[in-house]
Amino acid sequence: MPDTVRMLEVISGKKRGVLAGSTRMVLGMLTPAYRLSVWFRNLAFDQGWKRTEAAGVPVISIGNMTVGGTGKTPLVIWIARLLREHGIRVAVLSRGYKAIEGATNDESLELQRAIPDVPVLENPDRVASARVAVEELEMQALLLDDGFQHRRISRDLNIVLIDATNPFGYGRLLPRGLLREPVGSLARADIVVITRSNLASEQLLDDIRARIGRWVNEKNAAVSRTVPQHWVRSDGKEFPLEELTGKPVVAVCGIGNPAGFFSLLEQSGFRPCRQKAFPDHHHFASVDIEGIAALARESSAVAIVCTVKDLVKLDRNRIGQIPLYALQTGIEFQSGEEMLRSRILELVTETG
Repeated sequence: MPDTVRMLEVISGKKRGVLAGSTRMVLGMLTPAYRLSVWFRNLAFDQGWKRTEAAGVPVISIGNMTVGGTGKTPLVIWIARLLREHGIRVAVLSRGYKAIEGATNDESLELQRAIPDVPVLENPDRVASARVAVEELEMQALLLDDGFQHRRISRDLNIVLIDATNPFGYGRLLPRGLLREPVGSLARADIVVITRSNLASEQLLDDIRARIGRWVNEKNAAVSRTVPQHWVRSDGKEFPLEELTGKPVVAVCGIGNPAGFFSLLEQSGFRPCRQKAFPDHHHFASVDIEGIAALARESSAVAIVCTVKDLVKLDRNRIGQIPLYALQTGIEFQSGEEMLRSRILELVTETG
């Protein structure tokens, strides 16, 4: 079991025992220091002690409250396509988290594959990226990927995603939980989008809405779900979902929320005979590839399935002799789509 997955079991309380309990206690002792650092940093920006930089064009931030995947990439793609449909030149600013030196990270590769007409600028210094996008590439709007905590760039629209499968990071700040900031920081959000609603009960969704409503007006909340669209190979060839229906497959992923991917597969009618989760942004080494191939052979699987984020790193059509497919997903709104669309288009129209 990867260290990341094991730690999540400890943090969530699923893992019991003396060692797990002791680990939770130590992490809990470290949390006040983290809370203080977050409080002071936000205070510094709120009071103007730390400067924010204006990009000169509309900036839309897409971020979250917790570490791990919340479905940001599908929403970034959705917004980028919306702007391009209306003739707006837009670029995505990414910090390139866990990219190998001299290479592009998995999220940026996925974006480049999905929206090839939208530049993805990868740089930990996103103020510098913004200057390049505006002054050299003449972009008319910027999407700040994972930008809620990146307060150096001023933004015109702050969109925060809440993952319905783990909305508030086990209710605790890092490192004891998964919250990057106290939930009250949602007061900085202009719009909240609840993602992966199809993987949560109606009661849980009502509870999430009620809690969010303490800081964000319900008219500024949207609810979305992740929708499987088709299978795709590394060479770009697409296959209908029925291609693997009822067939034994092995599911692997290296994302922030592996349980969400495995649950989506099952909800879509695919029941992997084996599952294997790697840490988020995992770079697959030869030993990993060999292990996946062995797992598939042992399971008599006819295919190996993963996320598109994993596919761009694996960069192959087969692992061993077994075909590799990625599940291409999209975002579908259950509520709030028109509100979100209008806010975005009004912003770029007013400042255009």
